Amino acid sequence: MIPELLGLVGLVTLLFFLFILGTPVGFSLALIGFVGFASIVNFTAASNMVASTLWANFSGLSLTAIPLFILMGNIAHQSGINEKLYRAAYCWFGHIKGGMALATVLSCAAFSMICGSNAATAATMSTITLPQMKKYGYNPLLSAGAVASGSTLGVVIPPSVVLIILGLTTEQSIARLFYGAIGAGVLLTTLLALTVLVLCHVKKGWGPAGKKHSLKEKLSSLKGTFAMLVLFSAMMGGLYGGFFTPTEAGAAGSFMAIIIGIAGGELKLKGFKVAITKTLSASCMVILITVGAIIFGKFLTIAGIPRFVADTALSLPLPPSCIILLIFLIYIIGGALMDALALLLITLPIFFPVAVALGLDPIWFAVVITVITTLGAITPPVGATTYVVAGLSDDISLSQVIQGVCLFLPAFVMTIALLIIFPGIITWLPAMIH
Repeated sequence: MIPELLGLVGLVTLLFFLFILGTPVGFSLALIGFVGFASIVNFTAASNMVASTLWANFSGLSLTAIPLFILMGNIAHQSGINEKLYRAAYCWFGHIKGGMALATVLSCAAFSMICGSNAATAATMSTITLPQMKKYGYNPLLSAGAVASGSTLGVVIPPSVVLIILGLTTEQSIARLFYGAIGAGVLLTTLLALTVLVLCHVKKGWGPAGKKHSLKEKLSSLKGTFAMLVLFSAMMGGLYGGFFTPTEAGAAGSFMAIIIGIAGGELKLKGFKVAITKTLSASCMVILITVGAIIFGKFLTIAGIPRFVADTALSLPLPPSCIILLIFLIYIIGGALMDALALLLITLPIFFPVAVALGLDPIWFAVVITVITTLGAITPPVGATTYVVAGLSDDISLSQVIQGVCLFLPAFVMTIALLIIFPGIITWLPAMIH
């Protein structure tokens, strides 16, 4: 059997494992990658490939950044930083119609700066904001939609675990990816916030105005945001100044989060243990998927799939813009069918060479597909974030969460369109820093 055909068989088999058998993503990728590699070369070569892949990835420090950033987010959660962020946002915006939903979106954006995970952001903000919005008579569609859509900012706004893995997989500067994602994150946050205001203007009773706070109370609430600003500024400043590698930034951020939690008297031993446990669980899952994807990617490479797809795409009688839009459409559909991280790791060996061959800026391409695949976190049938929000609410059903999310989808579509039309939104900051 020719290698290209074996590669296609491997892709089909992977889909069968994931959607029919329900096999965990990491195991599916590693197993099919190993068997496929052995079929093309031989068993000994496949065994050596797996051994060298494991050694190359686990003997260095590259993957260490992942658990460190996850730990920082968990420590921040256990230290109550998220609650302080929400209180500050509510003090400033809670008095306007839809103010609590607006505060929820802005708090999600702020917490994303020290978290990096949409699932963690969704779990955290659902627990804090949904009971409060219910208390003030907010429409459940608006409440659920604001939490679920705002939580996706955890993947876009740095330090994003997905961006770290993208940088490792495509051999790009993680710091430049972080800076490129800032413009996209600000744009998406702005459009989500505008969506809340428009909805509350059209639907008069959906977001009643809350209590108006004095200037003194507003300024006092900002004290709770100081810790987050210190963490984010220290990480990004260290990366910008060349003082930190991404791994060191994660370590410094985790250490600072622990110190802040202890100094404030809010990080207890029990909370610290919970943070460690959740970090270990999430890190093992992410790293297993990453290593499995690397093994599967080597199989696709030796099968010639990336080269085949790139050659086919370049030979099509279509302008490059149409080819890129077709790739983005595949990511939109794929993001709705499977986990965003798994989708990116499976498809990057195929589509990233195409983007490079078309002369696209790799930072721009990586950030755009990150934004696109965040849609998968809130769109069925996967939509992991919607399940988290529904699961943490006693009186909002999954169907209501999905209906609420649909109200915010135009913001995502508009963000993607603007990033395509104006690529400088992503590229200007990395280019200036470089």
